[in-house]
Amino acid sequence: MSTPVTNQYAPPRAEVGDMTRASGVGELNYFSARGRIGRLRYLAYATGASMIFNVLVTALAMSPGIFASLVMIALTLVFIWFSVLCGIKRCHDLNISGWWTLTSVIPLIALAWVFWPGSSGDNRFGPPPPPNTLGVRILGLLLPVVFFIGLLAAIALPQYKQYTDRARAAQVPTQR
Repeated sequence: MSTPVTNQYAPPRAEVGDMTRASGVGELNYFSARGRIGRLRYLAYATGASMIFNVLVTALAMSPGIFASLVMIALTLVFIWFSVLCGIKRCHDLNISGWWTLTSVIPLIALAWVFWPGSSGDNRFGPPPPPNTLGVRILGLLLPVVFFIGLLAAIALPQYKQYTDRARAAQVPTQR
């Protein structure tokens, strides 16, 4: 009889009890503090919510009256509530408590939320967020692109104005 030969250098094949396998992706609950969202989805939600908020508040600001003021206050509260929920979910993706959302008023911390990657795989707040759709990618990258174009315009337009002024001054004949 031959005995099975085992390789003493092979990795163990036993299941480890405290290690859990990834259970897929989590669900998106827009109006709940449970779950996780990634950094691009966080940026997309913040951009989309602020665009909708600004359009509605601008339209309401043009109509006078107490009703428009009350609706603007209600819209502001809904916007703050949605922003806090998104911040809590982003904190959950970073595997930190949602109370860290209170630090979002510090610019460097809010900027770190956009650039710091979330934890890969499951964490104590649930499975990873679902992959980004095309709409999330477009909306998430819209704000940085507009910011970059605005920055270039702020630098280039005054320089172009100075260039045209110097060119006009050079074309004017000098009087003797």
